[in-house]
Amino acid sequence: MTKKTTIVSIIPLLIFVAIFLGSGIYFDNFYSLPAPIIALFAVVVALLIYRAPLNQKIALFFRGAGNSNVLQMCVIALLAGAFASVAKASGSIDSIVNMGMYYISPEYFPVGIFVIASFLSFATGTSVGTIMTLSPIVFNLAFESHSDTALIGAALLCGAMFGDNLSLISDTTIAATQSLGCKMSDKMKTNSQIALPVALLSAVILFFIGNPGATTFTHSEAYHTFNPLLILPYVAVVVISLFGVNVFVSLFLGVVFSGVMGFTYNKFSFLEFTQHTYKGFMDMADIFFLYFIIGGLAFLVERFGGIQFLMNLVAKRIKSGASALLGMGFLVTVADVCVANNTVAILIVSKISKRIAEQFQIPLRNAASVLDIFSCYAQGLIPYGAQVIALYQFAHTMDYLSLVGYSVYLHLLLIATLVYIKVRGKV
Repeated sequence: MTKKTTIVSIIPLLIFVAIFLGSGIYFDNFYSLPAPIIALFAVVVALLIYRAPLNQKIALFFRGAGNSNVLQMCVIALLAGAFASVAKASGSIDSIVNMGMYYISPEYFPVGIFVIASFLSFATGTSVGTIMTLSPIVFNLAFESHSDTALIGAALLCGAMFGDNLSLISDTTIAATQSLGCKMSDKMKTNSQIALPVALLSAVILFFIGNPGATTFTHSEAYHTFNPLLILPYVAVVVISLFGVNVFVSLFLGVVFSGVMGFTYNKFSFLEFTQHTYKGFMDMADIFFLYFIIGGLAFLVERFGGIQFLMNLVAKRIKSGASALLGMGFLVTVADVCVANNTVAILIVSKISKRIAEQFQIPLRNAASVLDIFSCYAQGLIPYGAQVIALYQFAHTMDYLSLVGYSVYLHLLLIATLVYIKVRGKV
């Protein structure tokens, strides 16, 4: 099979993006038309236009859909859904919400959520896992206090992407360093010079922004009804994650611990526990299907030269060190917009990025940092990305444009990176 290097190769992804964005704008709701159905339609287009035996194209689709990164995201989604469902049934979420309503002023929610999410995502290396773990609590607090869900969601999103970009155990960090052949410690030092000052500035900005329009807590009797012991499952998940335990293990133990608490306080029987677990699985069905189908579609497009076509366009326009880094950033951004997976996007452009870095004598740690940051910026803001979809799973009425506007950390990170490229690109 010969790879195509014309725009025809990327038509399926262009169709997916066009329909998704077009329907979102037309219906004023990016999730009015189910994203898995749009993705499936794009797969059908790919199967029709790519020139190869049908059985071979179908096999490629399932090879991409069965990729380990894709399946990991699917399983994380299922476990997170189960944890949220069982924790809610056991009374854990209600207790946490009531404690938050009683003790915490809502004006500090945005900065507090950003710091907590940053800490958890750095420890676990997963933005999706962080969002899935914290969303049930965060948005319940937001709804109960009449907070701006877009502001709260943006604080959670930005904190989650902080760790996705910077954590030593993040898939994007591993992909960027291993594919380019640089030391993880070198990339960490370079990346932290950009991300840490930006995170600190973002926390200050969120502190001063506050939480306009939120209802001040009155400490009513309704919020006295909480059991501090019921928050232990969430505490356990966070603590286990901080010790570097795999996110699958931490979420699974969270489900079991929530079940034990439910049994202890007679919230449900064992049979009901299994039903709540399964309900959590089903609550994440949309995300599961989208991850699966998009994974297969992205692999088809890559194998038939769609991404290579874009890379060829950019590579010819690189003339200097600064433009080389910008070119890498542009390539990985376009790849991420197309495949909606920042780890996959980095892997797609890593080979050509390494060649460009070597040609213009750019330190590989700089190239790895640029790839990671640009991919995380795009991934954090595209409306069909796993992170935003996960947020909408718990906050259906959140305004997307407001979410983007409030994502202060991501925007400042991009600006700081562009300044970094301007300075370092000439070194």
